[in-house]
Amino acid sequence: MDLSLFFAGTAGSVPSARRGLPALLLRRGGDSILFDCGEGTQRQLTRSVGLPDVSHVFLTHFHADHWLGLPGMLKSFELRDRDRPLIVLGPPGTVRLLEAVRFVYGRLKYPFEIRDLDPGEAVVFDDWHIAPFPVAHRGPSAFGYAIVEETRRGRFDAELATSLGVPFGPDFGRLERGETVNGVTPEQVIGPDREGRKVVLSGDTAPCEALRVAAQRADVLVHEATFAEEEADRAAQTRHTTARQAAEIARDADVGLLALTHLSARYAGGEIRDEARAVFERTVVPRDFDCIEVPYAEKGSPELVRWDSGRVSA
Repeated sequence: MDLSLFFAGTAGSVPSARRGLPALLLRRGGDSILFDCGEGTQRQLTRSVGLPDVSHVFLTHFHADHWLGLPGMLKSFELRDRDRPLIVLGPPGTVRLLEAVRFVYGRLKYPFEIRDLDPGEAVVFDDWHIAPFPVAHRGPSAFGYAIVEETRRGRFDAELATSLGVPFGPDFGRLERGETVNGVTPEQVIGPDREGRKVVLSGDTAPCEALRVAAQRADVLVHEATFAEEEADRAAQTRHTTARQAAEIARDADVGLLALTHLSARYAGGEIRDEARAVFERTVVPRDFDCIEVPYAEKGSPELVRWDSGRVSA
């Protein structure tokens, strides 16, 4: 099952010539889920991977740079004769926010739902879920999100089963279903359960304990890094995070890869990356339209794929 993160917008509060406002597209198999929808998001998607028929949009909080592109995108879906249901979810107040601007996008012809989430209230899909957790940002409520897959069953060792006298064919299926065949038990030929993948998104936040807990052993932590350490006082005043602070969280949580986003327009990106790597080497700073592929652990490590130059490791 493919799992990837597409960065449609990586700027902070103000867009720049190279970075759009916050938006991240999660793609898992046939599912497409959007996190935040800053101004211009539908344009960013249209000029890159195309505007997908996302099933859910999750908002992290209500600052305009994180949602102002949503009314236009909702209307565009209608103009494209969308008939697939769409759900917008976020912290308490999401319903009130979207109802307040309904005059902009009108009464939509496709099934449309708005939901407030409580911290820890998971949205469950087939074999994975998305769980919100509170973070420390300005405003009445702000969420980060943990995307977590269920544990997978261990690998069936067909070669070992054959060597133990189990013939190839239906008996393999019986073993995999938990039956004993010719004196061979499933435990003998099926390996230990394998952990699913976990991706954690910080949203906008100052360093906080809930995020540290959620990030434990995540395959990928996407964390804001609005400022460099030289602006630590400003970061604290505005309840944002410096690149160094984000790297310390990634190091302590033993994550597989740290991706820094929400960069202030004062930074090109290299200085943010270098500051973080001094603490946590496995750090990348995606640009708009870059992607992170997240394979299963047995198939490799998460990897940044640059939009314009193919697969890279930096």
